[in-house]
Amino acid sequence: MSAIIDVRKVRKSFGGFTAVNECSLTVEKGSITGLIGPNGAGKSTLFNIIAGNLKPDRGAVVFDDEDITGLSPHELFSKGVLRTFQIAHEFSHMTVLENLMMVPAGQSGENLGSAWFRPGTVARQERTIRDKAEEIVELLQIAHVKHELAGRLSGGQKKLLELGRTMMVDARVVLLDEIAAGVNRTLLNSVVANIERLNREMGCTFFVIEHDMDVIARLCSPVIVMAEGTVMRTGSIEEIQNDPEVIEAYFGGSFSRQMPGAP
Repeated sequence: MSAIIDVRKVRKSFGGFTAVNECSLTVEKGSITGLIGPNGAGKSTLFNIIAGNLKPDRGAVVFDDEDITGLSPHELFSKGVLRTFQIAHEFSHMTVLENLMMVPAGQSGENLGSAWFRPGTVARQERTIRDKAEEIVELLQIAHVKHELAGRLSGGQKKLLELGRTMMVDARVVLLDEIAAGVNRTLLNSVVANIERLNREMGCTFFVIEHDMDVIARLCSPVIVMAEGTVMRTGSIEEIQNDPEVIEAYFGGSFSRQMPGAP
C-alpha cells in the first residue's frame, strides 16, 4: 500500500506550550489506522491540522502526493478529506434526510438563476440526491428516524448520521474523532460495522482517534501511539499492548488490562 496521508515534521505551539512537536506519520491508502495516547498527547491538535482547522507553525501535510498544508476544510472537502467530531455537528433543526441532502456541493438549487430558469434540472438533481440519501439511511439502519429533527437523535444515531454524510460525497479519507463517545454498545456496534463496510466495499481510508480499546482492537491496523506531541510507537494492537514502555510510561500499567483477551 502507499501513503494517502503523510505528515512531515509538523509542529504547533500555543503560547509557550508545544502541542505537536516535530510529528511525522503516515496513513496508508485503504487502511483503518488508529491514533491513541493519553490526554494532552496532541492527537486532536494534529487532527485539526490535517483537517485544515489549524495551520502548523512548520512542517507539511501531504495528501495523495499533494501538499495540502494550510488548506481550508472546504478545500479539503472538495478533495475527499472529511472530518467528524467527538460531538456531532448536525443541523439540529433539519431532518435526518435534509442533513444528508445538504452535503453534496454545487447543487443547482443553490443558484438563483438555475432555480428560476432551470427548475426541471433542479428538480431532477434534487430527486437524485434524495434517492441517495434514502439509500444511505436504509444502509445505516436509521430509516425509521429519517424524518426526525437531527437534534432529537441519540448520540449513536448522530454518529451514524455523520457517517452517512461522508457517504453522500464518496469520501476518500475520513478523520474520525472519538466515535464511541456517548454511544451505547448496540449502536456503537452498528457504527463500527458500517465503518468496516465502507472500508471494505468502498475503499474508504479511515484515521481514528479513540480511547475505547475494544473499538481500536476491532477496527485498527496499524495503531499509532502519540505522547508529548509526537509519535512514540507504531505497530499492531498486539505490539502496542505488549510494549512495556507504552504501558508503564503512558498508561500506568493499566492499558494492557483494558485490551480484549489480555490477562
